[in-house]
Amino acid sequence: MRLVRLAVLLLIAVLAVAGCANGARSAAPEVVVGSGPGSESMLLAGIYVAALRSYEFPARAAIVADPMAALGSGEVTVVPAFTGQVLQVLQPGSSALSDAQVYRIMNAALPEGVVAGDYATAAEDKPALVVTRTTANSWGGSELSLLPRHCDGLVVGSVIGGVMGALPPAGVGTCRLPAPREFSDTAAMYGALRDGQLTAAWTTTADPGTPADLAVLADGKSALIRAENVVPLYRRNALTDRQLLAINEVAGVLDTAALTEMRRQVASGADPQAVAAAWLAEHPLGR
Repeated sequence: MRLVRLAVLLLIAVLAVAGCANGARSAAPEVVVGSGPGSESMLLAGIYVAALRSYEFPARAAIVADPMAALGSGEVTVVPAFTGQVLQVLQPGSSALSDAQVYRIMNAALPEGVVAGDYATAAEDKPALVVTRTTANSWGGSELSLLPRHCDGLVVGSVIGGVMGALPPAGVGTCRLPAPREFSDTAAMYGALRDGQLTAAWTTTADPGTPADLAVLADGKSALIRAENVVPLYRRNALTDRQLLAINEVAGVLDTAALTEMRRQVASGADPQAVAAAWLAEHPLGR
């Protein structure tokens, strides 16, 4: 009888602990993921919101004028970003180019109280040059490393403000690029490229609007253009271990092809949050 009573007491204790654990998760404060007003920023925020919700944590996206400032003030807890863009803000003169080097230097330069989570090594959206197939054939390939050999006389185009907000670099390797000829939209820029008015034009690696008949110059392992990988920034000590696990697991499933496809859907009018949630449902975390 004494053993039965002891077993009952142990069972009650186990159930109480489990109840407390479940209650603690349901009572966890809402995680606010900040984004800028642009569609790509909102899409990235939606991905991390969906990741947190997949772990049953309350989370929502919030559009703010300056996500980094909102992160510093505590208005938001998590901000998705691109490694190179953050590094450019924190250390404008940095010469880092590779994804690992950019991430390491960016992480070290973050302000006190802000930490970087795992970056997505396979998901990037950095400036890229496109040329016609004829130009690629005459150059002997579509590798970016070929560009310095044809630096003289280059005429490069860019849309005003950069494609998707990404400003092109001033040089590629040993080639100091001329000031780009600016266009009001990508259609006019690509038309000028096809007509031979331009040698090359700027796009980005995850831009869904890059025409399929053009050749994107691929950056090699020894990068010539600074890395721009997706990375979550968060307030130090503001996330639990499992919340941090949720946002870090995005790095293992997100790639450039998926980012491009999601951006294509958003450009067609789909809601960024819905697109992000649908993608994560097809690529569940923790598997």
